[in-house]
Amino acid sequence: MSSLSHAIERHPAGSALPRTSPSRPALRLVPAPQPLVRLTRRGRLAVFVGALLLVAVAFLTFGPSVVATDAPGSSVPTRTVTVQPGQTLWDIAARSNPDGDIRATVQEIMTLNSLPSAGYLQIGDRLAVPAG
Repeated sequence: MSSLSHAIERHPAGSALPRTSPSRPALRLVPAPQPLVRLTRRGRLAVFVGALLLVAVAFLTFGPSVVATDAPGSSVPTRTVTVQPGQTLWDIAARSNPDGDIRATVQEIMTLNSLPSAGYLQIGDRLAVPAG
Protein backbone atom coordinates (compact mmCIF):
# COMPACT_ATOMS: atom_id res chain seq x y z
CA MET A 1 0.00 0.00 0.00
CA SER A 2 2.83 2.40 0.79
CA SER A 3 4.27 2.07 -2.75
CA LEU A 4 0.88 2.97 -4.24
CA SER A 5 0.56 6.08 -2.12
CA HIS A 6 4.15 6.95 -2.98
CA ALA A 7 3.32 6.67 -6.73
CA ILE A 8 0.29 8.88 -6.31
CA GLU A 9 2.38 11.53 -4.59
CA ARG A 10 5.02 11.43 -7.32
CA HIS A 11 2.45 11.71 -10.17
CA PRO A 12 -0.37 13.92 -8.98
CA ALA A 13 -3.67 13.94 -10.85
CA GLY A 14 -3.68 16.31 -13.78
CA SER A 15 -0.03 15.95 -14.73
CA ALA A 16 0.33 15.95 -18.51
CA LEU A 17 3.08 13.34 -18.99
CA PRO A 18 4.62 10.83 -16.62
CA ARG A 19 8.29 11.28 -15.86
CA THR A 20 10.64 9.43 -18.18
CA SER A 21 12.79 6.71 -16.82
CA PRO A 22 16.17 5.56 -18.13
CA SER A 23 14.50 2.46 -19.64
CA ARG A 24 12.02 4.60 -21.67
CA PRO A 25 13.47 7.11 -24.14
CA ALA A 26 11.88 10.55 -24.32
CA LEU A 27 9.61 11.36 -27.26
CA ARG A 28 10.95 13.78 -29.83
CA LEU A 29 9.00 15.79 -32.36
CA VAL A 30 9.62 15.17 -36.05
CA PRO A 31 8.84 18.06 -38.43
CA ALA A 32 6.06 17.40 -40.95
CA PRO A 33 7.24 16.75 -44.50
CA GLN A 34 6.96 19.67 -46.89
CA PRO A 35 4.28 19.39 -49.61
CA LEU A 36 5.49 18.45 -53.09
CA VAL A 37 3.51 21.25 -54.77
CA ARG A 38 3.28 24.75 -53.41
CA LEU A 39 0.74 26.99 -55.12
CA THR A 40 1.33 30.67 -55.52
CA ARG A 41 -1.48 33.21 -55.57
CA ARG A 42 -1.64 32.99 -59.36
CA GLY A 43 -1.65 29.17 -59.17
CA ARG A 44 -4.56 29.16 -56.70
CA LEU A 45 -6.45 31.53 -59.00
CA ALA A 46 -5.80 29.23 -61.97
CA VAL A 47 -7.06 26.19 -60.03
CA PHE A 48 -10.17 28.12 -58.93
CA VAL A 49 -10.98 29.30 -62.47
CA GLY A 50 -10.40 25.76 -63.81
CA ALA A 51 -12.78 24.28 -61.24
CA LEU A 52 -15.36 26.96 -62.03
CA LEU A 53 -15.14 26.16 -65.75
CA LEU A 54 -15.49 22.45 -65.00
CA VAL A 55 -18.67 23.07 -62.99
CA ALA A 56 -20.08 25.29 -65.77
CA VAL A 57 -19.39 22.65 -68.43
CA ALA A 58 -21.00 19.95 -66.25
CA PHE A 59 -24.08 22.13 -65.71
CA LEU A 60 -24.43 22.85 -69.42
CA THR A 61 -23.95 19.18 -70.30
CA PHE A 62 -26.21 17.60 -67.70
CA GLY A 63 -28.51 20.53 -66.88
CA PRO A 64 -32.02 21.12 -68.14
CA SER A 65 -32.39 21.72 -71.85
CA VAL A 66 -35.11 23.76 -73.48
CA VAL A 67 -35.24 24.68 -77.13
CA ALA A 68 -37.16 27.75 -78.24
CA THR A 69 -38.03 28.28 -81.90
CA ASP A 70 -39.81 30.90 -83.94
CA ALA A 71 -42.29 28.32 -85.27
CA PRO A 72 -45.73 28.45 -83.67
CA GLY A 73 -46.90 25.39 -81.77
CA SER A 74 -49.89 23.36 -82.80
CA SER A 75 -53.10 24.45 -81.15
CA VAL A 76 -55.41 21.91 -79.57
CA PRO A 77 -59.10 22.40 -80.27
CA THR A 78 -60.75 23.03 -76.90
CA ARG A 79 -64.06 23.91 -75.37
CA THR A 80 -64.74 25.60 -72.03
CA VAL A 81 -66.35 23.78 -69.11
CA THR A 82 -67.45 25.30 -65.80
CA VAL A 83 -66.82 23.15 -62.72
CA GLN A 84 -70.06 22.23 -60.94
CA PRO A 85 -70.46 21.19 -57.26
CA GLY A 86 -69.31 17.60 -56.67
CA GLN A 87 -67.53 17.40 -60.02
CA THR A 88 -63.95 16.12 -60.20
CA LEU A 89 -61.33 16.41 -62.89
CA TRP A 90 -61.80 12.69 -63.56
CA ASP A 91 -65.55 13.25 -64.22
CA ILE A 92 -64.80 16.13 -66.59
CA ALA A 93 -62.19 14.06 -68.45
CA ALA A 94 -64.58 11.09 -68.73
CA ARG A 95 -67.32 13.30 -70.23
CA SER A 96 -64.87 15.03 -72.55
CA ASN A 97 -63.34 11.82 -73.95
CA PRO A 98 -65.60 8.85 -73.08
CA ASP A 99 -63.89 6.37 -75.42
CA GLY A 100 -60.27 7.43 -74.77
CA ASP A 101 -57.76 7.01 -71.97
CA ILE A 102 -59.13 9.06 -69.09
CA ARG A 103 -55.74 9.34 -67.36
CA ALA A 104 -54.22 10.91 -70.48
CA THR A 105 -57.19 13.27 -70.78
CA VAL A 106 -56.84 14.33 -67.12
CA GLN A 107 -53.15 15.04 -67.74
CA GLU A 108 -53.97 17.04 -70.87
CA ILE A 109 -56.58 19.13 -69.00
CA MET A 110 -54.05 19.80 -66.24
CA THR A 111 -51.45 20.88 -68.83
CA LEU A 112 -53.89 23.10 -70.75
CA ASN A 113 -55.00 24.89 -67.56
CA SER A 114 -51.63 24.89 -65.72
CA LEU A 115 -53.10 23.03 -62.74
CA PRO A 116 -50.52 21.90 -60.16
CA SER A 117 -52.61 18.85 -59.16
CA ALA A 118 -55.89 17.14 -59.98
CA GLY A 119 -57.41 18.24 -56.66
CA TYR A 120 -56.92 21.94 -57.38
CA LEU A 121 -60.44 22.50 -58.76
CA GLN A 122 -62.83 25.08 -57.29
CA ILE A 123 -66.56 25.31 -57.95
CA GLY A 124 -67.13 27.78 -60.77
CA ASP A 125 -63.67 27.42 -62.32
CA ARG A 126 -63.68 27.61 -66.10
CA LEU A 127 -61.46 24.93 -67.65
CA ALA A 128 -60.22 24.45 -71.19
CA VAL A 129 -61.05 20.85 -72.13
CA PRO A 130 -59.91 19.08 -75.32
CA ALA A 131 -62.78 18.85 -77.78
CA GLY A 132 -63.49 15.37 -79.08
